[in-house]
Amino acid sequence: MLALGLAAALAMPAAAARADTAPLAPVAVTEWKAVYGRIETRDRIPARARIGGTVASLAVAEGDTVAAGQVLATVVDAKIGYQLSAIDARAAALDAQLANARAELERGENLLQRGVTTAQRLDQLRTQVDVLTGQIAAVHAERQVLEQQAAEGAVLAPVAGRVLDVPLAAGAVVMPGEAVAAIGGGGFFLRLAVPERHAATLAEGDAIRIETAAGEAEGRLARIYPLIENGRVLADVEVEGLPETFVDARVLVRLPVGARQALLVPADAVVGRAGLDFVIVTGPAGAKERAVVIGQRHDIGGAAMVEVLSGLRPGDRVVTGNE
Repeated sequence: MLALGLAAALAMPAAAARADTAPLAPVAVTEWKAVYGRIETRDRIPARARIGGTVASLAVAEGDTVAAGQVLATVVDAKIGYQLSAIDARAAALDAQLANARAELERGENLLQRGVTTAQRLDQLRTQVDVLTGQIAAVHAERQVLEQQAAEGAVLAPVAGRVLDVPLAAGAVVMPGEAVAAIGGGGFFLRLAVPERHAATLAEGDAIRIETAAGEAEGRLARIYPLIENGRVLADVEVEGLPETFVDARVLVRLPVGARQALLVPADAVVGRAGLDFVIVTGPAGAKERAVVIGQRHDIGGAAMVEVLSGLRPGDRVVTGNE
């Protein structure tokens, strides 16, 4: 052990002569807060039934990809068919009455030319034809309303996206406005719930670190919501290449919540030996090893740096480039 110590002492001046030295100065480093974010779709809209009735068919299941306006299910109201039959019968009866009224009007016009009937009687016949014509038009309008109601039995996808939930099955009875499926669309993003004590330190556009299964990625804080719910501030983060396999999956996110001053040395300036960490410091008395306590590692401008918690002071000149 004594021989090793002498060898290390003899080697230090040579290493100091070969390596560069730089005075230490406090550097501002970012404080990161670890929280969990959820992968969510930008829009989550329920596809609702527009009429009440029975679900005759269901064309989608959870996980399917749909286009905007695609038919997801068909709701049938049996009463609409009976109402259409009743309107068709009324229309047939009015058509027969109209045909008879027109025939009566034609005979009345012939009798008026002969002087057998009066103009008052002819006006009554014309009015009857006009009334029946209006009633037939009203019946046709009522039929169009029922046809539109029958067409609204098709449940359409409100947006393009993925089917997240289908709470019903074929044969179920639904009421108007009841959700048949939930569609998620508009792209995927991360939604965070940050403790409100950190709300003042967040700003839109901040860089966010995300840890995914493929490795660490970087995102951007896109939106901060002003409403605080249960002591949490909601925020959205945009990330390229976000995994879209599962919705509401949790991802570890690191947020910048402040800055502090720290002493940083290059990672290659720290030497580990016998469970301790050392750096070589030069001064008027020459180079000597000094034991340090190191903290977090940082990437400053692409260079690997190590935070020194104790053992060094600002102004110390640390030898870099050790192996």
